[in-house]
Amino acid sequence: MVRGSPVYSPLAANQLITLRALGLVLQLVLTFFGADAFGLSLQQGALVYIFGLELLFLGLTLKLRHALVLSAPGLFLSLLIDTLLWISWLYFSGGATNAFISLLLLPIAIAAVTLPSWAPWTLAAITTLAYSLMLYAVPAMEAGHHEHGGHMEAGSMASHYVGMWFNFLLSALVLTTSVALIARRLRQTDAELAALRESQLRQEQLIALGTASAQMSHQLATPLASLRLLLDEVAEGETEPQLVSEMDLALTRCETSLNSLREATEAIRERKLTVVSAGQLVHLLKQQVLLLMPDVVLDISLSDEVAAARLPTDVSLLPSLLALVDNGARASKKQGGEARVWLSARLVNEACIRLDIRDAGPGIDAQKLTALGARPVLSEQGLGMALMLSHASLERLGGELHLGNLPEGGCLASVRLPLEQSA
Repeated sequence: MVRGSPVYSPLAANQLITLRALGLVLQLVLTFFGADAFGLSLQQGALVYIFGLELLFLGLTLKLRHALVLSAPGLFLSLLIDTLLWISWLYFSGGATNAFISLLLLPIAIAAVTLPSWAPWTLAAITTLAYSLMLYAVPAMEAGHHEHGGHMEAGSMASHYVGMWFNFLLSALVLTTSVALIARRLRQTDAELAALRESQLRQEQLIALGTASAQMSHQLATPLASLRLLLDEVAEGETEPQLVSEMDLALTRCETSLNSLREATEAIRERKLTVVSAGQLVHLLKQQVLLLMPDVVLDISLSDEVAAARLPTDVSLLPSLLALVDNGARASKKQGGEARVWLSARLVNEACIRLDIRDAGPGIDAQKLTALGARPVLSEQGLGMALMLSHASLERLGGELHLGNLPEGGCLASVRLPLEQSA
């Protein structure tokens, strides 16, 4: 179940129909066969109409049973009608003197387990009010009993009925408080378990992706070494120096990336954490942008107070931020302008810092916005693996990544990271 919005199944719908049918059968048996045994004061004419309404409602809910339980309002409406029908039957079969008046607690119990807290409280208020009104009519019934030779004193019976009413009130309070609280905690636990299972599946995907990356880095090591030898031979011959310089730069970048990948793999495996200031982190990010993306313009807004904030990181944090900057630069360039990205930082509170990476692109499609970063999503640039990896890396560090579109245009990637004292 999802917290605050329970999920109802077809099995639950069938169970409610079964309970409704059994309740109708019980009313029919008590009315036509057990009235004398249980001392029910029946008004046959009114009860016939009530049974007709209950049969009609039973047939309607049998046809619409799945649609009714798909939402909280639908289920509450069906329980409310059940409650009103039970109140009507009780009123015309003895009212507060009916020994089966405690069956009014059944809809409250169902609502307390399956619906938000407002539902059982509403049903409890309605049933308590109805019971109180029926209790108010008891003295007239008692007078009728004495006229027919009843032997129990009216005062004693009145105390008995008041005790039954008080017991009903306590039972309703227990259902609307304790049972509802237990059910809400169970729904929260189920939601946490579902989130844990989803996170575990995502981590398994990332482990597989990391294994593939490690394999690819191992496979790239040999051809890069061969290219280095070839470059040395070309440098000794008559070749344009600019071409040799470009090849050397490309090979250097590949070797640097492979070394970073090896270091990241070792650090993640050994769970190494280093504490750096926000200023140092932003400076390293700027250096990486200048080295790997020289055409990108990174505008940084960082106050001295924020720059001094210290946060625990590992080697996976910088590549995650670099991927967000790269995505922002691509989006800005897609709009026909320069590859410009804006980076700002601020302290959320004493335990958290927030980095905002903004671009001037067209924004993210609303249908893909919620899925990006959580699972692979097909786009023009690929499957969104960079965002997925960034999301997982930040989550492992205790951080969060939120994506959103700005009203003036562009996308905003907000990264929240814990500070040193709260890590």
